[in-house]
This record gives sequence, C-alpha cells and structure tokens, in this order.
Amino acid sequence: MEAEMHVGEKLVAVTLLWLLVAVPERALAHSGEEDPPRSHADPPGHKAGGHWSYAGKAQWPSTFPSCGGHLQSPIDIDTGATIFSPQLGALLLSGYDLPPGERLCLQNNGHTIVLKLPENMTLTGGGYLQPYRAVQLHLHWGSAHGVPGSEHTVDGHRFAGEIHVVHYNSQFSSFHDAVREPGGLAVLAAFLQVGEEENEAYQHILESLKEVQEEGEKTFIAGFDVAKLLPHDLSRYFHYNGSLTTPPCYQTVNWTIFNQTIQLSQDQISMLEDTLRGDNDEPLEGNFRPQQSLQGRTVLASFLVPHSPEGAHPPGEEDPPRTLVPRGPPEGEDGPVAPTEDVGLYSTPVSGPKGGSGSASEDRPAVGGGSRSVGAGPAETQVGSSVHTGDVLAVLFGVLFAITGLAFLVYVRKHRRQNCRLDASAAKANIIYTPATTTEEQAV
Repeated sequence: MEAEMHVGEKLVAVTLLWLLVAVPERALAHSGEEDPPRSHADPPGHKAGGHWSYAGKAQWPSTFPSCGGHLQSPIDIDTGATIFSPQLGALLLSGYDLPPGERLCLQNNGHTIVLKLPENMTLTGGGYLQPYRAVQLHLHWGSAHGVPGSEHTVDGHRFAGEIHVVHYNSQFSSFHDAVREPGGLAVLAAFLQVGEEENEAYQHILESLKEVQEEGEKTFIAGFDVAKLLPHDLSRYFHYNGSLTTPPCYQTVNWTIFNQTIQLSQDQISMLEDTLRGDNDEPLEGNFRPQQSLQGRTVLASFLVPHSPEGAHPPGEEDPPRTLVPRGPPEGEDGPVAPTEDVGLYSTPVSGPKGGSGSASEDRPAVGGGSRSVGAGPAETQVGSSVHTGDVLAVLFGVLFAITGLAFLVYVRKHRRQNCRLDASAAKANIIYTPATTTEEQAV
C-alpha cells in the first residue's frame, strides 16, 4: 500500500512539473511571434550624432542598430484593427501659451525645421505617472511635385504633412538621459491637411523660414500659444509604443496621434516644400520615413472607431459619427505616386480651424471616424505582448491545477502520517498490559 502511494506521489509531482514548464512554453509558441525586444540603450560608444540622410534611409540599420528593431516608427494605422481603450483619458497641456517676450530658437538642422521649447511646457494626465517636459517641435512634409509627406498614415492614406511635439519624462534629469530609456519620450503628432484658408498659428513659424534657408542657420521668434499648432479636439487619438523616426531610432517613444487634422493653405504647405535647403544645398523636401512593420504591436484608440474589433458602443448610446478618410494617392515601392490633374488628394471636402483658433465643428477633418485631450493608460504603456488571451488563460489554469496538485500532495502526506499514528494507537490498545511484579510480591 505504501509503495503504491509513493508511486502516485511521484506521478503527481512529474505532472505538476510538466504543467509549470511546458504550458507557458506552449502558450508562447502558440502566439506565433517572439516577444519584441525591449531595448534600453545601444551599446556604449554608439555615436548617435553620426551623419545620415533620407536618401540613404535603407542603410540606417547598419550605422544605427536600433533602426532595425521590432518597435520602429512610423506605422500605418489600420483603424479596423485598433482596440478601443477607455483608460486613455484626457491629457493636460500646461504652459503652452508662451508670452511674446519669450524668445524661441528656430533652426534648420538639415533634416527639418526645429523650434526649441521651454521645459516649463508640460504634458500631464492620461495615465502618465510623471509629467513630461517639452523639448522641441518639428515638421515633416512632402515635395513640390505633389507628393504628400506625413510620416504616419491612416488606412494607407498619407497626409500633406505632420507635426511632432517632443517631450521627455521628468523623472530623468534631461532629454539625453531619457531618450534611451523605455517610456522616456512622449510625442504628440497631428496631420497637416490642405485647406482653403491660411492658418495664422503656423505663420509664427512659416514667416521666418527665409531666415533659416540654409542648413545650420538659426533665428529667434516671439513666443505664442503653441497649443494652437495642435488640433482643437485632443480627446480622440491613437496610441502605440514606437521609436524615433530618425536615427538613432531609439525605441522609447509613447506615440499619441490625433484623429483630428490641421488645415493649412496650399501656399503655406508650398512654403515648407520650397523654402529650405538641406544636404549639399539640395531642396529640403520629402523628409519622412516609410512605414515600418507593426511586428505584433497593438494600436489603441481613445474613442470608438467604426469597425474596430471592440468598437461596439455601450447600450443606450448612439453609434459614433463616421467621417470618411479622404483618399490619397496610391503607394508605390518608393513611396506615394504623385496624383494626376484630375485626381484630388482629398475626396471629402471638409472645413478646418480658421487661423489656428481650434473651434470645434461637426465637419472638422478627422481620420477613422472621430473628431480632442491626450493620454496613455498605465496598463497600456507596453502594448507589444505576443501572448494572446487564450494563452494567458491556459497558463493561469495550469498554475491553478499545479497549486491544487501540491495541496493534494500535502493532504496525502498529512493523512498518511495521521493513519500511522492511529495504527500505532490501535495496536497498543489491543495489548493486555500486565505490570511486572516485584521480588517481594513474588515471595508472598
């Protein structure tokens, strides 16, 4: 009997060991992808300031290893595959309304136009545990040949341009300390779209471009309300974890891409495309990186996107408004193909902010069916997990079974010891105890 119990215990122990080791491995294998790497920093001695150009973007990974990583940006946002996350709350922009006495440095760095921002401009809320301090903003645009130049795309559509406002996590002492750390950066991005009227807010920058035509040139502009460069509606946006879109391509960026677009006049877009010079005195144009593979990452949405897998609205609420994404030119192997005369970049006429004032209206341009506040939920700071829900449940049930088995082993051992003690007591109860007699008693 005892031998049989020992054999049973060994079988249970072997089964538990298999469950604890094999089930998680099978779950990971079932997901079909490996966990994407979480790069903390490139190797010591890596020169982040190495020369690079958009013409040689295919060679970036050989000089800047992070550019070949699994969490690269920009990406195409497939609105039908986004996941609605109610945890993506409103962001607060503090200190963005700069006084005219504040002098801001505007520079042509050979790749784009950069406006340096004071660190008292902060981004908070939306699940961020620490405030993010502003560093700079810059723009991306296309070419004068009619090729649009936004970095991110939505359902394959590329917009005329894109603005990025860069912030770093305040738990670090500087941008340079934060840029290599996961979650060290937060970038607010918005699409630029051709409209009928001039956007007065962007004139603060565009009217000074002639003073920085050549690479390396700088000028200073008076402070203004930088928030007017962003959409009025900051409550609807997409969020994902990615990288810098230029070398060294560190994979440390929490991206927020607004659903609502910004309109500039055609003349203003042309000023970006025609004014500046870059490397070798060539026109600075087409300064955008092609789309990078999603590599299993999830793109979250702060609003209910039509056709999203989790886009069903709560009971009692109406369906969210649907705004068609304007059609763009077809994508070729080397980027967008310039449209012909009779092919418009935008198939749905929409009105936008006048003078950058940001007044809201129902016909404001939006991507993916939305209309503005910004955020990243704490539970979604890392969204690249490759383990699916079913796999997680399999691991969970395996662990629970293992715990139950261990409890059963403890019970069996305890029960066996109790039986041994009871058997001994019963044996003693069946013995007739006769005390030994002394010598004197025997004599009697």
